[in-house]
Amino acid sequence: MERPAWAPPGIDISVPSVSRMYDFYLGGSHNFEVDREAARKAMEFLPGLPKIMQANRAFMRRAVRYAVDHDVTQFLDIGSGIPTFGNVHEVAQAASEKARVVYVDHDPVAVAHSRAVLDGDDRTAVVAADLRKPREILLSREAGELLDMNRPVALLLVAVLHFLEDEDEPYAAVAELLDALAPGSLLVLTHASYEGIPVSQERAGGAVGVYRDIRNPLVMRSREEITRFFEGTELVAPGLVSMPRWRPDHPDEEEDPFAFSGFAGVGRKA
Repeated sequence: MERPAWAPPGIDISVPSVSRMYDFYLGGSHNFEVDREAARKAMEFLPGLPKIMQANRAFMRRAVRYAVDHDVTQFLDIGSGIPTFGNVHEVAQAASEKARVVYVDHDPVAVAHSRAVLDGDDRTAVVAADLRKPREILLSREAGELLDMNRPVALLLVAVLHFLEDEDEPYAAVAELLDALAPGSLLVLTHASYEGIPVSQERAGGAVGVYRDIRNPLVMRSREEITRFFEGTELVAPGLVSMPRWRPDHPDEEEDPFAFSGFAGVGRKA
């Protein structure tokens, strides 16, 4: 298998990556055939996966604009993935010249490509770290230089928590991150769930099995379980809802049925 020039040395390009599969669903070019093969296999069970990812990104952009509109101009995006058009820094910087963004990911391709795209942008930074180790993120040089933790920060956990199993203690990780943030900070979150998917749970489970087979288990949590991540915050109206129903730019009747899979919400720390 030929290694593309943009692929960082040392990574195993024979193993699928969830961030590169996500890039494929969104129509990106920073993915390998092994990622595309796994993504197509998942789409055999959930053909609407690209629609789900598009709805996810659209929610993220609305949430970023909401944050800026409410004077939150610092962003900590964990599990940020590979930069695509309309990423957090583009939306935030278009809304405010004060915007500062720190991206965090543990995928070497996502980190390397993010650094290449953001080279020369002194209002953004990229950290190679894992959500499972919040302290490393909070104490990173990049976060320390770019973010003022005495002022509100928007913590973005978009399409990442469902890749943490219960044994990874995801609730503790989110609580530790929120505890480090100033009052008025926001938690912006999306999470996969069987609720809302327009196919049977058995069929959706086939896609979940694909992720399990590539050693990246996809944990489908209930609305109640997802709500627990917002402990210590007050949910912003309309609460925890399907992605197209969170402050939509247009009537959600225009959305594909798959776009209503899973949940999205924004919480404000008191």
